[in-house]
Amino acid sequence: MEVAVTAFAPLLGLLEAVPDPRRAEGKIYPLPHVLLFSILAIVSGGNSYRSVVTFIEVHRRSLNRAFGLKWRRAPAHTSIRNILQGLDGGALEVAFRRHASLLQAACAKPGGTSPGGTRPGGTSLAIDGKTLRGSFDQFRDRTAAQLLGVFATDTALVLAHSDIAEKSNEIPAAQALLAELGLAGHLVTLDALHCQKTFEAATDARLDLIVQLKDNQPTLHQQAQDLCATATPLSHVSSCDRGRNRHEQRCVSVFDAAHTFTDTEWSDLLGTVIRIERDVLMRHAEQGDRDRPVRRAA
Repeated sequence: MEVAVTAFAPLLGLLEAVPDPRRAEGKIYPLPHVLLFSILAIVSGGNSYRSVVTFIEVHRRSLNRAFGLKWRRAPAHTSIRNILQGLDGGALEVAFRRHASLLQAACAKPGGTSPGGTRPGGTSLAIDGKTLRGSFDQFRDRTAAQLLGVFATDTALVLAHSDIAEKSNEIPAAQALLAELGLAGHLVTLDALHCQKTFEAATDARLDLIVQLKDNQPTLHQQAQDLCATATPLSHVSSCDRGRNRHEQRCVSVFDAAHTFTDTEWSDLLGTVIRIERDVLMRHAEQGDRDRPVRRAA
């Protein structure tokens, strides 16, 4: 158990910085341990305040020995609820971001770097928005909550979360994350957030940005298509995957965009255009032994 305590020591230290919503009197259960045990309960499959209490009660003696506690019983589920609902979400996010940064620095592959540029090289990060499951509440007329997450592809760690305002979208949230996290030297991918301010935010953060281009930027989209149709690619690579009733071929070509967008507002923001072509052959059984290949291209 000493190994477990050592492993959780950095997280406990960060959780101590989270403001305690309770009054100063009568704090039987320290906040960092309540938060840590709640996290362990959720990771173990708990999905309610009562399940957190059950986890603590079942493992109470082991937890007491491991963390030097003297809990005689688990907290009531109402106490757990009041503590968790009273937390400062911003302060908790700061603690989790710092913890993720420490894990990223310890687990990143050689040649990578942690957020903040503490090691040379660049890590590939993906920024994408997701709907928080179970957050829709029709009775209270509350729409589903939207979160924007930063995912490190080399370590499979979520480095940060950011709430998307109910009447907003992913674009301003992504721009704020690019400015807040200190991602200089990283390679960041975004899904169709190709507005000019997002590119400017990436330039200010000194990072490389890959953005999926779609029809909601018709002029830029057409210029990129014309470039790919007429220019010779700087590099080209293809791959082929075969599976049961499936044959998929991908081709990736990289084009120099330096002279294509010179007379546009994108001239100082775009360096290359990447074309990805996907050709999928699928075989479906129809009318007994008769099979028909189906082609899909993107």
